[in-house]
Amino acid sequence: MPESADRKIIHVDMDAFFASVEQRDEPALRGKPVAVGYAAARGVVAAASYEARKFGVRSALPSVTALRRCPELIFVPPRFDVYKAVSRQIHAIFADYTDLVQPLSLDEAYLDVTANRRGIKTAWKTAKEIRARILEETGLTASAGISYNKFLAKLASDQRKPNGQFVVTPDMGADWVESLPVSRFHGVGPVTAKKMAGLGIATGADLRVKSLPFLQQHFGSSAEWYYLIARGIDERPVNPDRERKSSGSETTFDRDLLEDQEIETGVLRQADDVWNWCEKAQEFGRTVTVKVKYGDFQNITRSRTQPALVTTQKALRDASLALIRSVLPTEKGIRLVGVTVSNFDRSAMGSTEALPLFD
Repeated sequence: MPESADRKIIHVDMDAFFASVEQRDEPALRGKPVAVGYAAARGVVAAASYEARKFGVRSALPSVTALRRCPELIFVPPRFDVYKAVSRQIHAIFADYTDLVQPLSLDEAYLDVTANRRGIKTAWKTAKEIRARILEETGLTASAGISYNKFLAKLASDQRKPNGQFVVTPDMGADWVESLPVSRFHGVGPVTAKKMAGLGIATGADLRVKSLPFLQQHFGSSAEWYYLIARGIDERPVNPDRERKSSGSETTFDRDLLEDQEIETGVLRQADDVWNWCEKAQEFGRTVTVKVKYGDFQNITRSRTQPALVTTQKALRDASLALIRSVLPTEKGIRLVGVTVSNFDRSAMGSTEALPLFD
């Protein structure tokens, strides 16, 4: 049994979060296929309602492809300020149950409820109460996974979506993992899943029979992670103080740009977006990176690490302009630009009763 088997971890994942907020706030959208994003030629789906998902519409899908799959698809512009406000409501609910909350994004988080702050009999009932409060206070549904580690809890939250929950107990963890396709595993993306398939690894059971040296030969530094999760082992703690390593923003233009002034204006808009986050979070970095994607989809980046922290909007704008000007003028049209700040320097600036997983 893994050392972490006595932990009680809940992974809460909102159901089609952005799209559900839009359907909540606009009754005419309820029951209809909705995509958050823009229908423009270069648009991308940011989120899709469950009605749209039935047609194969998913986040990150090009808008033109989404409309081809679902001609009745309704596009709604994103309202990130609203999504962030709802996310704060949800996290306030989490805080009533534990201090150990690790957000992954606006719509999902890990909660360690091993210390039973509210005296609820099981982690299952804790998750059920949290989901009920989210529904009551926000009008939105959430799904939850309950287990003894983060890897299994995240897998479990997908098992009964939407508006459901699923538990993976310590005595079923390893066997349950064996039954799943590796493409569902956190840390196994499409490229890795394809590589694994070529090695005869399609399920958790296939992965488990591979030796660590074999995995190291084919997957390098990721081998130990794959070796452990195939056995249902994940000792990572829920870390509420996980430090953000960067902040970035990027945009795809409606058409490929060649004019220096238009490209620079696009970069400055992204620099301003990043600065808004830095100023609000009071997080400042030394490294500024500009990303460029050309019309032929070639990507390049240009970075510069400053001797001092970038603590003013002007400094970030100046650094971003200097970096983009290093690749201008351009003979190839530019499709996308982005700005990222990283290398942050932060030094410069209940009850403990054990909580069962299940009834």
